Amino acid sequence: MKKEKRVHYLQHVDFEGLGYIETWLSENGFDCTATKFYEPLFQLPAPDDIDALIIMGGPMGVYDTSVYSWLKAEKDFIKCCIEAEKPVLGICLGAQLIADVLGAKVYKAPQKEIGWFPVMPDAGLIKKGRVSLKFERLFRNKPTVFHWHGDQFELPNGCSNLLDSPANSNQAFSVEDKVIALQFHLEVNASGLALMIEEGRGEINLEDAPYVQSKSLLLNGRRYINACNELMGRILNLWLDN
Repeated sequence: MKKEKRVHYLQHVDFEGLGYIETWLSENGFDCTATKFYEPLFQLPAPDDIDALIIMGGPMGVYDTSVYSWLKAEKDFIKCCIEAEKPVLGICLGAQLIADVLGAKVYKAPQKEIGWFPVMPDAGLIKKGRVSLKFERLFRNKPTVFHWHGDQFELPNGCSNLLDSPANSNQAFSVEDKVIALQFHLEVNASGLALMIEEGRGEINLEDAPYVQSKSLLLNGRRYINACNELMGRILNLWLDN
């Protein structure tokens, strides 16, 4: 592990926090600070004052600047961190924000995904040698992970689609394993799952939505949490040791 010990994270709503990531950072001796955009007085640090950046999820969209005026400042900050070659990790909305600042579009996904569904490496890209072998090894067993999104990112120039799900492609991309974007939530824990279900209860009673699970199925998925958290820890090791 390198000496990057100052991790800053960006949080958009109070019910989508770090989850297991907070546990991992504490156990591995990282100093952790936050910008919480839902609080009236938030501050962004100087990029030189942090060693790595994590961008969490949220129900807003990357283009909702007329409603969330702080989105522009957030995008500028993310871009500065990437240009400064800081390790940057984005989850769900965070992944979409990374794609946006790298020049890619974000749009409505072919299928809304809410629930526990597997992801798998893109077989065609593996054959072409365009998927990081380190990353491919983590997902070759097609783990079941937690999704909650209706949007999807295009791939920034020079990036390959690392993972697909039964519903949608473009589930992850990376830039030399230093910038990692994940459309799904490996950090989720039992309390975080309960909060997301409560806050998003209006989204889970949809007709003609084959990849939106019921509340009971979402709760039954708690059996996958430990495996997801273990995988999150392995990704954090890969990301911060790059």
